[in-house]
Amino acid sequence: MQYPTISYLTKVQFGAGSLADLPEVIQRVGMQRPMVVTDGGLLERGFVERLRMNKPVVFADIETNPTEASVLRGVEAYQGEACDGIIALGGGSPMDAAKGIGILATHQLALEDAAFICGGLEKVTSAVTPIIAIPTTAGTGSEVGRGALISMESGRKLAIISPHIIPKWSIVDPELTLELPPLLTAATGMDALSHCLETYCSNVFNPVAGAIAIDGLRRGWANIKAVVDDGQNIAARSEMMMCAMQGALSFQKGLGVIHAVSHPLGALRHKGLHHGTLNAVFIPHAIRFNLDSARNEMETISATLGISSGADALADAFSALNQRLGLPPNLGGMGVDAGDLDGIAEDAMLDHCGFTNPRTLTLENLKTFLKGAL
Repeated sequence: MQYPTISYLTKVQFGAGSLADLPEVIQRVGMQRPMVVTDGGLLERGFVERLRMNKPVVFADIETNPTEASVLRGVEAYQGEACDGIIALGGGSPMDAAKGIGILATHQLALEDAAFICGGLEKVTSAVTPIIAIPTTAGTGSEVGRGALISMESGRKLAIISPHIIPKWSIVDPELTLELPPLLTAATGMDALSHCLETYCSNVFNPVAGAIAIDGLRRGWANIKAVVDDGQNIAARSEMMMCAMQGALSFQKGLGVIHAVSHPLGALRHKGLHHGTLNAVFIPHAIRFNLDSARNEMETISATLGISSGADALADAFSALNQRLGLPPNLGGMGVDAGDLDGIAEDAMLDHCGFTNPRTLTLENLKTFLKGAL
């Protein structure tokens, strides 16, 4: 292989041009007939051709914020073509859908029953179809993550959490992100920063994950403006890909209020809200919300990012960064109105990410949090 293999939770080929290792990775994982799971936009833009596979089986019927229906269609395609593995190509939506397909292709299980809050952690086994992940954005880090977010037919956006859905191998090639437009680069990049921020501040004791998170946050903070200003800056693209991957490697430490509220908001099908943009909007509010419960961690973050005024200035620094990147200042700027918040706090109370927030979540403080972000 051209690139050294990183092994932490899974194996990763990291670096510009590392896509060239795909044939050997397919062989090492043991796939004979993999199905490429991607989205229509990437298919149209020739990303599947860049894999240099001979007559690949392709499933691209996936929406932003993947749905249970699209996962079921993917399972039908996978089984109909007698495939034996999945190559997930794209951002978080194709990768999360691929994980759902990988579960249902080998389990007699309703997809919602695989969700964490439905006891899915004990139901999903090592029989999951093997997955090779190839991210085309620097945001979710799903290529090394143990989770998948899927909007169920019930209307709930639920997380499936299992070590068995971590891809067997990932190829993280920053060259695949060079075509991302500035606004999507900004939104996905802030998604990655939100992961590093929340995992570092979570109430779970995991110094290894914490060290990875703070390093990822440093990389992302130092490079996100450069990569938005110049999408061809391969050095900055590489740093943002590392930030995204590190954020997901830190998921072992848990997330917090940002994701607890962004998940149910992302399930509003009539809005189609982008997950990374939601997280960017919520970051300053989450910092203020958690400051008294995680002041030591936020002081460390402020020092790491070079914010001389300390933790009390951290929220304003992230607000200024959002403005600099051209991201909306609040939920209203994303088209969310007060009526859209009905039931969101109640759903957030059930979201697994809220359990590891440094400040205990209540229905009352969540409603206040959401109103403040509107």
